[in-house]
Amino acid sequence: MKILSATHLTKQYGLAPNIVKALDDVSISIEQGEFVAIIGTSGSGKSTLLNMLGGLDRPSQGSVKVDHFDLGKLKDEELTVFRRQRIGFIFQNYNLVPILNVYENIVMPIQLDGKTPDEKFINEIISLLGLEKKLYNMPNTLSGGQQQRVAIARALASKPAIVLADEPTGNLDSKTSDEVIELLRVTSQKFNQTIVMITHNPEIAMRAGRTIRIEDGKIAG
Repeated sequence: MKILSATHLTKQYGLAPNIVKALDDVSISIEQGEFVAIIGTSGSGKSTLLNMLGGLDRPSQGSVKVDHFDLGKLKDEELTVFRRQRIGFIFQNYNLVPILNVYENIVMPIQLDGKTPDEKFINEIISLLGLEKKLYNMPNTLSGGQQQRVAIARALASKPAIVLADEPTGNLDSKTSDEVIELLRVTSQKFNQTIVMITHNPEIAMRAGRTIRIEDGKIAG
């Protein structure tokens, strides 16, 4: 079942005659439960595409649909709530809140919605990610790999249908990178979540179930 799609997606910056197209008529379709890697060189448009798919930015032309919802038709406030409830984000720089401990960081998006965390589910994620002994640590006491695991736990905790990962291994060594990609693959299968990951690393991309290459703002191949 198709859960995420972009149709004739274009994103441009500037004014004529100095218009730059970060995305140029991009159309993709992603099925529920897929683990998809979007690969491309720096400046190819992959981060712009991920931001569009997650509703963090709006397209100049075209549309993005998540679960049949057209993100472009949602008001800003509606879009914020929609993202928080249906999309989990994993950023290269982790984006953990420095004054909150590990557990508080993990459950923060759920509490922002005024909901009660599903403790059984949260504990399952924490165990899967090997964070049981770090729950009361502050982010600045963790290694890069541990911080990334916390970011993954936070992204999964609210049971989003889609997880968008922006260069999730960019700051990690090769061993930790392998562990993080394997964790994403396992969580995708275990919780039937759709994962879209952008990377510039072909070896990392090969671990996904499908690869989409983007160059100069267009789908290549």
